[in-house]
Formats: sequence, C-alpha cells, structure tokens
Amino acid sequence: MAFEIEYFHEHVLTEVESWPVDVLADYARLVELLTEHGPSLRLPHSRAFGDGLFELRPRGRAGIGRAFYCFLVGKRVVVLHAFIKKTQQTPGRELKLARRRLKELQNG
Repeated sequence: MAFEIEYFHEHVLTEVESWPVDVLADYARLVELLTEHGPSLRLPHSRAFGDGLFELRPRGRAGIGRAFYCFLVGKRVVVLHAFIKKTQQTPGRELKLARRRLKELQNG
C-alpha cells in the first residue's frame, strides 16, 4: 500500500504550486518516490532532521525547493512547510516553522 500525501494547510500547497516549473516537476517526481518508498527514501532525495521531521529536496535550473514533512499513523505523509531556498544553508526561521507545525500535529 502506498503512502498518502496531505498538506498541513492549503497555503503550503499553494506555495509549492507557485514554484518554477522545473522545480515543481522534480517535486512531483520526488513525491511519487515518497509515496512508493515512504521512510526508506534517503539522500539525495530526502533528508532526516530528527524528531520525525524530514526534508524533500527538489531542484531545477530555476532554483532549489525544500518541503518539510512528517509521517503519521496510517501511511500518511503531511507536508508541513515548503519554500524556495535562496541560501546554501536552510534558514533557521523556515526550520523553526516546520518544527512548530510538527509539534502542533503531534500534540493534537
């Protein structure tokens, strides 16, 4: 059974849909791999951040996208936050927002 993708809020999906076409295409490919492989998906496609937080790593000529996600019971994947990366390192505020949303989900 494949994993099911959900979005924390419709704003997260809207953000992803606003990405440049080539980054969006790579995101779609990676989401397909994620639904198929779940937690087994590793670098260079996905990276674990600890405490149940993961990062999907789409890229294209137009830039680099990042989508933080987590796994929930019942083979569900929730995309918590997404953004286009403009610096080498993931900005702290982006990571902080994803961790806050993860806590919200975990605490009900």
